Amino acid sequence: MSTRRFFAAALLVTLILAGIVSHYASSSPDGLEKVAGDKGISAEEKDHALKDSPLGDYGVKGIENARLSGGLSGVIGVGAVLLVGGGLFWGLRRRSPQDS
Repeated sequence: MSTRRFFAAALLVTLILAGIVSHYASSSPDGLEKVAGDKGISAEEKDHALKDSPLGDYGVKGIENARLSGGLSGVIGVGAVLLVGGGLFWGLRRRSPQDS
């Protein structure tokens, strides 16, 4: 398998996981949230400052369908990570040893 086909397949699997399978993740609290609730620590929690942002609360603002909103936010997140990570990789890879 060529490198290009491998990365294309990995991208496809990532987009499927982020866009479709993520909807089926458990909504139950994890261990830390459960202990915080049991011990009363969660009574002091506050909303995040970016809660009302376009991608706040694991969804896309303005899209009422929870499945579509969550899947789309996952796909946007994958795209953002690929753009930032790919840009950093591309920028660092183009530097020659003489530039150091």
